[in-house]
Amino acid sequence: MKIKLINEQIRETLGIESPVFPKYVTQIINLANQNAQGTRPKVVGQLSDLIKEFPGKKFEEWEEWYIQRHPDAIKDAKEKIFDMVKKLKHAINKIDENLINEWAKDLVLVKTFLGLRFQEAILKKAAELKGVDYRLSDNTDESKGIDGYIGDMPISIKPETYKIKKSLGEHIEAKIIYYKELKNGIEVDLGELFL
Repeated sequence: MKIKLINEQIRETLGIESPVFPKYVTQIINLANQNAQGTRPKVVGQLSDLIKEFPGKKFEEWEEWYIQRHPDAIKDAKEKIFDMVKKLKHAINKIDENLINEWAKDLVLVKTFLGLRFQEAILKKAAELKGVDYRLSDNTDESKGIDGYIGDMPISIKPETYKIKKSLGEHIEAKIIYYKELKNGIEVDLGELFL
């Protein structure tokens, strides 16, 4: 038998009150925290290790135990996050319809096109480095996991995370080029091509 406990039920079972936040506030605070990195281990400690070390059972004991070891952590986290919230408030005041239109256009048109066409850019660059031609695959090749050819060599282009999924048993009759997404583009591993 399986049961599901949502966080609210777990809090209630453990006797921990749930704070009430206005709509959208937690999303903004989470965004600010991601940018400010206010709850990273260097600020609040390695919580997964600390909770294992904690000898008590009750929340109140945990709170006291933690604060003894990291007396300024909550304040430091709050200050980092609050500073970022102020920056976000400033940024949000700059948002108007035109800016949203540009953002939507960039996401829907430009980034979609780049996302779908970056495979061709990878093939073209790799072919250039090898001194050969390239071509995109047709529908038949695509159904076999082949994205294109560099010279006569069939190529499959996969995200770096695919390496973990390789154990699923999928077999592609092609050299695989791995890529990793970066904030401003992609990093491509052409290692298999030059073996």
